[in-house]
Amino acid sequence: MADILDLAAQNLVSPIILCFVLGLGAALARSDLAFPEAIAKGMSLYLLFAIGFKGGAGVAAHGADSALLLGIGGGVILSFVLPLVAFFLLRAMARGISPVDAASVAGHYGSISIVTFVAVGAALTAQGLAAEGWLIAVAAAMEAPAILTALWLAARHDRTANLGAEGWREILLNGSIVLLLGAFAIGLITGERGMADVAPLIESPFKGVLCLFLLDMGLLAGRGLRAAPGVVGPGAAAFGLVMPLVGAGAGLGMGLALGLGTGGVATMMTLAASASYIAVPAAMRVALPRANPALSLTLALGITFPFNLVLGIPLYVAVASALTGA
Repeated sequence: MADILDLAAQNLVSPIILCFVLGLGAALARSDLAFPEAIAKGMSLYLLFAIGFKGGAGVAAHGADSALLLGIGGGVILSFVLPLVAFFLLRAMARGISPVDAASVAGHYGSISIVTFVAVGAALTAQGLAAEGWLIAVAAAMEAPAILTALWLAARHDRTANLGAEGWREILLNGSIVLLLGAFAIGLITGERGMADVAPLIESPFKGVLCLFLLDMGLLAGRGLRAAPGVVGPGAAAFGLVMPLVGAGAGLGMGLALGLGTGGVATMMTLAASASYIAVPAAMRVALPRANPALSLTLALGITFPFNLVLGIPLYVAVASALTGA
């Protein structure tokens, strides 16, 4: 417990977390602080490119082997299964939520938050730990399977739950997925030479841009929480805290089964504990027009995201360290 508290304390005073807290507090205090939409989108594009490129370069250095393929398979399994758990858990904890809303929320919790993925990487670096470089490929693979499970769940209760050709096009060509996978491919092809060429762009500025991005995320989360009393009841709010722990448990089992190191296990736990607020909302808007996006976004961005940043990640790193002997 002392180790977890120490890690949490260190995490709380990092510039990344403090920037998120600043944005959260400003929004709750109704400050007019805001980022222009173009700048916020530009920061998102930068982070996706940097993350993808570094992941691809890491795989090039490591080599594409059975560990990578097994890791991707494990991530896909988690992404298919976790929405089932989330669906039934949410309906048990918040009985007033409709099946369609529950399916939409479940899709968010089966997918991943790429920003939470970056945050655990920063926390691991601060502890002198590192995760397998190919885990970025696992993160990308976990974006879409949860959407299929969510649609299957919703289709049992709502005949409008049908993506169609245009819906699938929007998912597969979603800008975040295209950029993440494209940058990963470029990093994989160019390897160490490519990394050396673009290091001034994606190495030194990375944490600074991440701080500003999390300031903007804090503003968005705070605005969602201000509206939460009319959208999220006590049971649903509790789900936003319990489900990350359930997902982390599943990620722990998968990470250990794959034989990952301490950083890899902590990262797999974090991926399974996070919830999407970028790719999945866009898909749910097309596939489940009757679902309430305010509910899923408030849970994913307003409750689960800050929980993972402040308490979840230190817990996952501490548990991974204890079980892997690091």
